[in-house]
Amino acid sequence: MTDQNRDWDTSYEWKAVTLLGLAFGLVGLDRWIIAPLFPFMMKDLGLGYQELGNIAGVLGLAWGFFAIISGGFSDKIGHRKILIPALVMFSVLSGVSGFATGAMSLILIRALMGITEGSFCPTSFAATNEASAPSRRGFNLGVQQCGFALFGLGFAPIIATQLLRVVPSWRYVFIVAAVPGLILAVFLYMVLREPRHITHAHETTEKHTYGKIFHNRNIALAMLALFCAMCGVFVLSAMLPNYLVDYLKLSGEQMGFVMSGLGFGGFIGQFALPGVSDILGRKPVAIAGFALTAALIRALALTGANPVTLFGLLFMISMGCLGLVALITGPISTESAPAGLVSSAVGMVVGAGEIFGGGVAPSAAGYIAQNFGIQNILNLALGGVACGIVVCLFLKETAPRKTAPGNPSGAHKVLAH
Repeated sequence: MTDQNRDWDTSYEWKAVTLLGLAFGLVGLDRWIIAPLFPFMMKDLGLGYQELGNIAGVLGLAWGFFAIISGGFSDKIGHRKILIPALVMFSVLSGVSGFATGAMSLILIRALMGITEGSFCPTSFAATNEASAPSRRGFNLGVQQCGFALFGLGFAPIIATQLLRVVPSWRYVFIVAAVPGLILAVFLYMVLREPRHITHAHETTEKHTYGKIFHNRNIALAMLALFCAMCGVFVLSAMLPNYLVDYLKLSGEQMGFVMSGLGFGGFIGQFALPGVSDILGRKPVAIAGFALTAALIRALALTGANPVTLFGLLFMISMGCLGLVALITGPISTESAPAGLVSSAVGMVVGAGEIFGGGVAPSAAGYIAQNFGIQNILNLALGGVACGIVVCLFLKETAPRKTAPGNPSGAHKVLAH
């Protein structure tokens, strides 16, 4: 056992990481179960591609703004007061989505969901960072985030399309999806602790100013890089079900199978990329991840109506994109943040990425699909990911294994940092 891990409360570490990972998985489920239901909702509610893009985009915009606000707020009042109410509220709002009567009511409901999920996101990353031993930080942050892909993009298309076979309409799918979050909130209430800078506030007189967040250029670069990664994965998550059904003419069940590749690939990528970066370094893994993903999106655009090939490509694309999301919002952001301002820094990064990658990009994809053909959404996703390669060239390395004073290749980086 290393000095970093000695006397660490590993029992609490794994309980906290497990519960926070399950909770973030439900964030993904409640956010993305709407996407495979879009083709069925369009007829009932009279929606077009632009409305679909706007419905996905408004949640991202609200998520982004409130990630910035709540990140700073939780640094002051603690994690529990943000995480537990947010988990209850976004679960309830997911169920309320089943009562929508048109585009405007859906936009309002999803905006409110964005507020609650945006509040949950950076605070949960900071809570995982607080609970994790330094040598396991990248892996744990990846484990916590991988549930988002597994539940939101892996299980959601399968759950949605299979439930539609046994329930009267798509409305009941939302109601069923709301229940697990209410149960999990009880367990999180029983286990989660407040961060040390809250429980030991009397031990320090240091004042934290938000300007310190940007003293490390990695925070601004992480904001840009996250926008690039989210542009790729969220354009595909929001619009690809209709691309598969309307353009490639797949059936609803074939679409559900293909879309699940995003979730299962993202599930592996969200703990694999941060975990590998614990060993190889954050910067080289980020650059390689963006480059590989760009090549795979181009291959997807050239692939016809072959469900197995489409599944495989989406699996690998999501492994790259969502692995990058976990790497950027997890170890890169938390390790680049000043002590006591981790939630604030993560909130800034997540907020910028969500506003542009999760909010503006899906709306732009809806406009492109409506006016130029839905097949052209893939060019938007490709462009976003390609830009990420350039952004990551300017990152500073933050992995403890690479920047430790005892590491010959990392000593100069500590001095430069």
